[in-house]
Amino acid sequence: MNPVRLAAALGCGLLFGFGLALSRMVDPAVVRGFLDVFGDWDPSLAGVMAGAIPVTFLFYHLAYRKGRTATGEALPPPPSRSIDGRLVGGALIFGVGWGLVGLCPAPALIAWLFQPWALVFIAAMAAGMAIERRVFAD
Repeated sequence: MNPVRLAAALGCGLLFGFGLALSRMVDPAVVRGFLDVFGDWDPSLAGVMAGAIPVTFLFYHLAYRKGRTATGEALPPPPSRSIDGRLVGGALIFGVGWGLVGLCPAPALIAWLFQPWALVFIAAMAAGMAIERRVFAD
């Protein structure tokens, strides 16, 4: 693997993980508080998302203008824009899991450092990914 790409991936991953921990997205109670819009709603994660969206937009815009990633690789083709059963089913499973457990995949990878039970979520997530690959092998 290209050492520049590896260093960039490591740096971005560490920065992303630090941001998740700092914003408390690794705490299921905070996530559930955000999702509880008809109860004791905690809007703090809305601020996290509001801050992340412009940064993401800026870097995607710069990459597409340049035609390459920051490490020089070609950009992948745009994803499909079609809404099909796989997309809707995946979104439903993701949303139900997020609501029940209070974690989504990226924060779960950090959360186990603070809450060891998150390893069960990570194992279930890995099993689901393996099943998806077998069922929908192209």
